[in-house]
Amino acid sequence: MTPIYQTSTYAQDAPGVHRGHEYARVTNPTRTALEGNLAALEGAAHGICFSSGVAATDAIMKWMRPGNHVLASNDLYGGTYRLMRAIFGPFGIESSFVDMTDLDVVRAAIRPETKLLWIETPTNPLLRIVDIRALTEIAREHGIATVVDNTFATPVLQVPLTLGADMVLHSTTKYLGGHSDVIGGAVCTNNSEWADRLRFIVKSTGAAPAPMDCFLTLRGTKTLHLRMERHCQNARLIAEFLAGHDAVGKVYWPGFEDHPGHDIAARQMCGFGGMVSFVLKDESIAAANKVMTNTRIFTLAESLGGVESLMNHPATMTHASIPHAERQAAGLHDSLIRLSVGVEEGGDLQRDLSRALSVR
Repeated sequence: MTPIYQTSTYAQDAPGVHRGHEYARVTNPTRTALEGNLAALEGAAHGICFSSGVAATDAIMKWMRPGNHVLASNDLYGGTYRLMRAIFGPFGIESSFVDMTDLDVVRAAIRPETKLLWIETPTNPLLRIVDIRALTEIAREHGIATVVDNTFATPVLQVPLTLGADMVLHSTTKYLGGHSDVIGGAVCTNNSEWADRLRFIVKSTGAAPAPMDCFLTLRGTKTLHLRMERHCQNARLIAEFLAGHDAVGKVYWPGFEDHPGHDIAARQMCGFGGMVSFVLKDESIAAANKVMTNTRIFTLAESLGGVESLMNHPATMTHASIPHAERQAAGLHDSLIRLSVGVEEGGDLQRDLSRALSVR
């Protein structure tokens, strides 16, 4: 097992002559092991770890300059939206959010000052599927860097660098850590210039993960492939159950053949993931609240990707920072419920939802 180097500073052989590590904000042996581990999983030459997924996003955004434009999905994690608009917007870095499942819309939204294409797939929370290869080809034609948030899919199901992406980002808090007990983030890339930039950000701003956090994430990656198999299996069971339930109006899951992005998902992914979203036929908040407050196994909580099943209300929780009108325009309705389907016994999960859906 990789040791936990609970070390803040390191002995040097002479002034400025160290043995691979000089100060723990810059590097740490446990973190270095995790960075190599994640890079290998993503087929990357470089892995750079951060204190959170948002810190990883922030590090990439810090290389944008006033007047630059970022083009992002209109269905993405609310924290990413908040960071781009509320933090970087006042510095003159503009962000636009468009439906990236429509390539013509993406082409039309590109400007001369567009420097970064921010891709999520499957998207959060509507589980839309974006064609990574097609988008990275469009970006390359315009000299635009691309980053894919691969948090939902993980490298077990999807490897964006092989599809042309410049960078792949993870909130390692989620499936990579896998046990809801550690916060972290990472960026993997084959681009040495971007790797150097991001390492400089960690060194200069201190967004470094702690040694214990790195150890816990390393532990999580050892069972990632096994957990993802069970997550996918249980998600299929739950999605099919919900689709056949009288109280459910619509289920969002890319494994369904009638899902608009099913063919792309089948081509660029090795499975359809452990996330399922749905709305009730009664689209009122009151009806959704009854379901969300009457489960016994599904826990109402933010985050996702742990071994336990979680239920989330995007409009008031993870995506509350997105203005109501923009949420509605993107199809993120107030009654939408997002499930992170865990690794418990599938029949127990189905019975739990069946009981909650029967509450009147």
